[in-house]
Amino acid sequence: MTVQGMEHFTVLAEDLEATRAFYGELLGLEEGYRPPLGFPGAWLYAGGRAVLHIIAGRGLPESRAGVLDHMAFAASDLAGTLAKLERRGLDYTLRRQAETRVWQLFFHDPNGAKVELDFAPEEEAPGR
Repeated sequence: MTVQGMEHFTVLAEDLEATRAFYGELLGLEEGYRPPLGFPGAWLYAGGRAVLHIIAGRGLPESRAGVLDHMAFAASDLAGTLAKLERRGLDYTLRRQAETRVWQLFFHDPNGAKVELDFAPEEEAPGR
């Protein structure tokens, strides 16, 4: 057996509503069906597929990142995304891969999880 692809990421949330709004408003993920699991949370979807599970009501680890460094998503509209981050006053790092020229945008969610958004090389450079 071999891995066929990534199914989803799970983040632990101190504030379920703030986390739900962060990923919905900033990344455009949509809340969808979540089976009755017996604890608070949400499942967020991209293109009809559950990609992010949020679990609330549990303590968060002291080291917010744990052993996973970050989660990455393919994205579009670099300029619009930067504007959203700036309106929210969120710190971010934007860099360009040397070989592929892909734009990589890094920032943290309300719980300290690192998020990466990858944008096509053809996207307009910031500040133009």
